[in-house]
Amino acid sequence: MRADILTALSAERAARRAAILVTSVPDGAQRLVREADMAGDPLAETLAKHFASGKSGLVETAEGQAFLTVQVPPIRLVVIGAVHISQAMAPMAAALDLALTVIDPRTAFATPDRFPAIDLVAEWPDEALGKRVPALDRYCAVAALTHDPKIDDPALAAALRAGCFYIGALGSRKTHAARIGRLTQAGFSEGEIARIHAPIGLPIGAVSPAEIALAVLGEVISELRRSSQREAA
Repeated sequence: MRADILTALSAERAARRAAILVTSVPDGAQRLVREADMAGDPLAETLAKHFASGKSGLVETAEGQAFLTVQVPPIRLVVIGAVHISQAMAPMAAALDLALTVIDPRTAFATPDRFPAIDLVAEWPDEALGKRVPALDRYCAVAALTHDPKIDDPALAAALRAGCFYIGALGSRKTHAARIGRLTQAGFSEGEIARIHAPIGLPIGAVSPAEIALAVLGEVISELRRSSQREAA
């Protein structure tokens, strides 16, 4: 691999931007295609499918076979609230290869004893996001679980602005109606607010913290795959 391509690929990885290294099998020629530049590439349709799936592979082109080495940022799950649901969610998220961050300014809840080996940030979300926690982006899922508007609302607003692929919030329909009113007053449109999954989680009749955690993660994965299918279409 040429040094300039390696440098560019490393820069895209550091910036959490997706890119594909296209290697021509017949002659070994290589080029790097950034996701933002994909539309102008002769392999745009094929590249779109691989960006969406995140999988590398051999493809047929007009010039012969090419190998696509896909680099997409790892999926991050940012949970607002160091609650029992978050505790149950931690090992499940690890099994799904989701990089989990838990944010909660309430130091009585956000303790290493309750969340061992977890990226735990005991700060207010609007202070933590973009500072100690990497900035949100479309490869992030955000789940607000505290029931406290002072904690949840700033995180939801940040997730909406960042275009996170999944945004969910715990609470009843009545609670969410009040949330809609606050976000509307904050300047968000009806369409933007409609992106929030509330009540959060797949409708599996979840009752216990572990069941709710399962329902939330199921919804996150469902939205992740649905988003990939939309982008590949």
